[in-house]
Amino acid sequence: MTLAPRRPQQIPLDLAHRPATSRDDLVPGASILPALHLIDTYPDWPAPVVVVVGPRGAGKTHLAAAWQEVTGAASLSIGGIGAEALDWAERGPILVDDADRAPIDETGLFHLINAVRSSGTHLLLTAAMRPAVWPVGLPDLVSRLRAAAVVEIGAPDDTLLAGVLTKLFADRQVDVDPVVIQYVVKRMERSLESANAVVERLDSAALARKSRITRTLAAEVLGEG
Repeated sequence: MTLAPRRPQQIPLDLAHRPATSRDDLVPGASILPALHLIDTYPDWPAPVVVVVGPRGAGKTHLAAAWQEVTGAASLSIGGIGAEALDWAERGPILVDDADRAPIDETGLFHLINAVRSSGTHLLLTAAMRPAVWPVGLPDLVSRLRAAAVVEIGAPDDTLLAGVLTKLFADRQVDVDPVVIQYVVKRMERSLESANAVVERLDSAALARKSRITRTLAAEVLGEG
């Protein structure tokens, strides 16, 4: 019995695709419209301190990065807020991503909020939970956080995920049929992080086989083939 020769596969080059984090790269969707409005109306905010709350993969970090690009905000870690951070807060806006991730420098955050309020600058925090349930014991900080404006975003819906997938493929100059996009949306984890990972896997598989990204390929890559 003669076996047919196996078709050689192309080894895809490991070309790094830098995540797009500008305001123009944010795909509008119902779940993130309140946060987009926050970016677009800066500095006309409802309060000096704003907390964007949403589940993992909802796009909080991307939104924060887009706001930082627009404003030139300094980025701080919630675990260590020193005197230099207070100086920054007196001169311009501040960003703290994952603000509810312990351990929280409660004294530092309290003084940071005070510096922002007294200087007329702004502080943007992102978190998975509302400030009311953060692991905070300092009463004065609890009071300051209660005065913050909270903007909630939800998990991405089908329309947003489809738009994000389409844009991510377009960034790679890859054209994918909308039917395939919808097939992927219905079967992927519902997060923007997952969208990036799925696009990477599908693009690599298509390059290896020198083929288009089809529903059959998507089924195989997503474990349904």
